[in-house]
Amino acid sequence: MKVNVHAVNFAVDKKLVNFVQGRMDKLEKYYDRVVSSDVYLKVERTSDKENKCVEIKVNVPGDDFLVKKQCKSFEEAVELSAESLERSLVKRKEKTRTHL
Repeated sequence: MKVNVHAVNFAVDKKLVNFVQGRMDKLEKYYDRVVSSDVYLKVERTSDKENKCVEIKVNVPGDDFLVKKQCKSFEEAVELSAESLERSLVKRKEKTRTHL
């Protein structure tokens, strides 16, 4: 799957990009028709410790899934977002299976 990582207002580390790529590749085992995904990494300007924001947009034929999570670290936010996307993709797969 093609994964586009966008870092907003900071330089992203290669290790983080590889982590995001690896985690997004795992989504293909839940729904094999994923075209691409866009991952936006942002650091919010707040005094709160949970200031790392991750927004993931997954493109599948006929639909887009968008998940946004805010956590203490990007890894944690990516993990939570991916789990949420897994549930959405499984639901989508079951729905298309009933229509066939």
